Amino acid sequence: MKLHTFVLLAAAVAAPSVFAQAPPAPSPEVQAARAAVQKACANDMTTTCAGKEGREAFQCLRANTDKVSPDCKDALSKLPQRPPGGAPPPPAQ
Repeated sequence: MKLHTFVLLAAAVAAPSVFAQAPPAPSPEVQAARAAVQKACANDMTTTCAGKEGREAFQCLRANTDKVSPDCKDALSKLPQRPPGGAPPPPAQ
């Protein structure tokens, strides 16, 4: 009985750490695509998406592709799309 109680206690203590893990880091390809967007879209971010940063800025640029420069539009097209709901795309096989 003591072993059973110990196992349950250990599982209860370890469970929160399983859920607290950080999501995996973006692949080098995704990091390069993001850097290319930041470089190509620097002017568009200040004019079209002023005041937005990070994910909000990328979402703004994607939502306003008709208003951004051709270089920015090209860089955005190379950035992987996330499926609805914000889940990361499945790994390539």
